Amino acid sequence: MANAVEIIVFNLVSHHVPCFLLCLSLAATQNVVVFQPPFLTTTGPTVTAVLLGNTSDISLYVRTVSPSNTTGSIGPPSCVSEETQWVLTTEQVGKTAVQIELRLDRELSLCGENDTDTDCCPKPLCVLETLQVSACVGSKPQASLLIQARIHALLLPADAASDNNTVIPNQVYQPLGSCPCDLTFRACDVRCCCDKDCSTEDLKLFASHCLPGPFGGQMIKDPDYQCSVQSSENSPDWFPFLCVNSPPDNNPYLGLFYRGDTIPAEPAPSFQMPPVSPPVPVNAYIQGSPIFTMTEQFLTIPQMVLGRCVNDAPVAFLRNFAVECVTPLQSCPTGAPLKTLPEALRIQVKNGQGGDVVVDVTEEADVDLSLFISSTHASSGMYQSLVCENVTLALEYKFYWKENGITSVALVHTVGTITLNRSVTLTTRYSAEFLNGEFPGEPDSGNPGYQVGRPVITGIVDTLDNNTGSIQRTSISLWKPVSDGLCSTAEKKPVLFGENSTSGCLLPVSRQNLTECDLLRETVSSLQAALVSATYVARSGNPDPLLLTDWVNISFVTVNSSTTMEDSPSSCCGIPSHQHVQVWSLVTGMVDGTPQRDILDLQVSSSFSSWTLDCGGGDISPCVDPLKTQLFPITSSVTFIDIPVNTGPPKTRFQINFTEYDCSRNDVCWPELAFPITKYYTGEPYSQSLAKGLILVFFFITASILGTPWRQLRQAWS
Repeated sequence: MANAVEIIVFNLVSHHVPCFLLCLSLAATQNVVVFQPPFLTTTGPTVTAVLLGNTSDISLYVRTVSPSNTTGSIGPPSCVSEETQWVLTTEQVGKTAVQIELRLDRELSLCGENDTDTDCCPKPLCVLETLQVSACVGSKPQASLLIQARIHALLLPADAASDNNTVIPNQVYQPLGSCPCDLTFRACDVRCCCDKDCSTEDLKLFASHCLPGPFGGQMIKDPDYQCSVQSSENSPDWFPFLCVNSPPDNNPYLGLFYRGDTIPAEPAPSFQMPPVSPPVPVNAYIQGSPIFTMTEQFLTIPQMVLGRCVNDAPVAFLRNFAVECVTPLQSCPTGAPLKTLPEALRIQVKNGQGGDVVVDVTEEADVDLSLFISSTHASSGMYQSLVCENVTLALEYKFYWKENGITSVALVHTVGTITLNRSVTLTTRYSAEFLNGEFPGEPDSGNPGYQVGRPVITGIVDTLDNNTGSIQRTSISLWKPVSDGLCSTAEKKPVLFGENSTSGCLLPVSRQNLTECDLLRETVSSLQAALVSATYVARSGNPDPLLLTDWVNISFVTVNSSTTMEDSPSSCCGIPSHQHVQVWSLVTGMVDGTPQRDILDLQVSSSFSSWTLDCGGGDISPCVDPLKTQLFPITSSVTFIDIPVNTGPPKTRFQINFTEYDCSRNDVCWPELAFPITKYYTGEPYSQSLAKGLILVFFFITASILGTPWRQLRQAWS
């Protein structure tokens, strides 16, 4: 309600701005004070107004007033303090303005029947009174404010102080709920004869149609094994020896509904921001934990979060990343991270083992800004160019780690000088790489099989590692064009397992280039070869670099053209413009329900095409000017092929229909007749199960010898 009062005040002020300014100027010039607004109506426990003018020697007094019975008017302001149920607070909001707030100092809960608390509200209309706030200098009133308060009591539930938890009893310890068909609280359920809310008149309406069985509150009949149930007519001879005498309370029926639980009440929605807890430093780093500085703060580097660059993103231990942040510049940057001094980067970082390491910063100046400035909007003559020096172009961190600690941190800070011509778009690069010794901690792509969406692991034989024959990881990539789409500015993206993809870039070619076809083919071949620099591909997602059986040779295939073409002065044939990667994979098993896929083969093939200048469409300049260029596409693609699992030869009709020995399709499983005496039975020690099985065999043989067939054979023999 305080918000409603503030809205009223805002509306009054906004709709009477000329009057407000007039009162303010009048108060400032004539050394008087006024309340704005001079009259308020409130229905909440808080009300706010503003006192304008020379408020240096002003004192405020609050009292409760009532209109005269004869005239109906309220008396003049008084400078005498009276005791009320309101608390007055002030706050200076300007040289000539004071904000006044009145807050009700009492509870607004409604009194109960036997409630002895005098602070509660005896009636729903809790507060109904008129307040007068007087602004006085000494004992002389200068201005007054009238407030009409009409506040109702808060209606709270009777069990507001409880935890509102719903307790469902455990039916395991109760034979049955007293009345399961009683579904409506404090109401009679039709045909539920055990419902305590049903009166005698209600029960007469459906007494002959009560719900039967346990749901209607009727206990099930005694089971057949009770000795009291069987009669002498249909009782077998063995029944007196095997029947059970059990009291009716010992019933196996445990109910139809719940096994018991406590359901907590759902919290009410809150529109307040949750409190942000300070970071908790760790003694030893683990993968994914944030890195701390010696000032107990996060070590932050700009990173990409939800598609946007966040400057204060914490760095996680053993989590490599490389991001690019695009920032439009219209003036020279003045703060971090685009404008950072080397001293601010040389910070102390906790090493996770009780000590600290200092970031070793190396400054590098980059003259070629083509990789960082993607677009420039030229200014007109009225704008003056700005020269921004030492602007951050890249921050490249290298964290050297061992076990659960950081041994050293190296940072390469690349800066450059940017000339602003009204507007410049700057692309800054930020990266963090964790190295175990001198080698990067390269993540696996599965355990053990490949996971869909993880990079395909490739490598080459490391000939510099003392001839151990280990495999050094390299990359297999596709084109990733950016900005203008040219191959000179294009980047590379890794081949992700299970994701087919096609991409490419554009290569500018002139008529002069088409006269040197061998050089052009060599240039395109080198561009395509840079995508696949490996000779081996890993079978699984976690290969061993020292075990050559975990790797498969990559096959390189050249697709020959069916037609033979020769070079001409304006065209070149045999250009390897397309490179295709085919990957064959096979599901080799399941781990926790996840299929494990291995790579059986990887093949790289090149397709050739002929490049000829196109002089149609009215533009013949490339065919006339030897230096005029046209754009030709260079593409790359990858396709994943799943090899179906070999399930064996198909079954015959006899194998499909014959189920005598199929335990999964037959109720009788003869192959498992001797299961208790086999090694697969784990219910008891093997020696005990074997001894019990032999005893059963002995009794079977004895019964067979002493039984009727052997007796008849002995009689016939004698």
